[in-house]
Amino acid sequence: MKVFLALILALLSSGTLASDIESRKEHIEKMEAKTSKEASVRKARSEALLKERNVPINPHLPYIEDASEALIREKEEVALRAMTLLIVAAKAEGLEQEIVDNLINSYDLSTVLSPNERRFIEDQNPSQFDKTQFIWRYEAAWVLLWALSYVEELAPPTSICDVPAAVTFLQERTRERFIADAELRPISDLLDANDLIYRYHWAVVDARVNGLEIPSEIDSSVVLERHYALNWLVGYMDQEWDDVSTDT
Repeated sequence: MKVFLALILALLSSGTLASDIESRKEHIEKMEAKTSKEASVRKARSEALLKERNVPINPHLPYIEDASEALIREKEEVALRAMTLLIVAAKAEGLEQEIVDNLINSYDLSTVLSPNERRFIEDQNPSQFDKTQFIWRYEAAWVLLWALSYVEELAPPTSICDVPAAVTFLQERTRERFIADAELRPISDLLDANDLIYRYHWAVVDARVNGLEIPSEIDSSVVLERHYALNWLVGYMDQEWDDVSTDT
């Protein structure tokens, strides 16, 4: 119940629709009632790791989906999403519109853009707010690059990703080669990462809500983007990219 009350406060402050609140309430209640040996072992492993890193934990935080419930995405879908995020973030960083348009065309990503991404890409003079929001998509892209085995490991969320390396993975390849060179990690690895970042995110939100200091080594923006990308990867509540929620 505490988890749901925290969710309600966050959603009401952001103007989220009542129907969305209700569906997310139902999902959280389902997770709170869930029994799964796989999910239980995963939760315990995440909590042990967080304790080692001196990150506060909530032992009552629910399990996440297990492998029998998670969505198994196709490698190509994940690769195209990663490519799109890199180009969107590059525009936010200041890449010229002509180059952005050429990249979208050359990688044939026009149909992959989400509605929010399309509006941003087509905006010749985006606001500073929008640029700030979309530049953080480098972190989401980094997660997908890890899922595709381009990135060897996801280090603790204490600093921003290696943006030049992320961009280079794409620059050196055509669309076809980028997909072919990728190797999607097993769903168990994705769920491990998702469970861990879920519990990291709770520590960040709890600190903010209660006026506490976020552990200094944690970058809260990196945590948010990782949670967003990982929830999409495993199909959290079957939400489309623009609508992914990061409940804690």
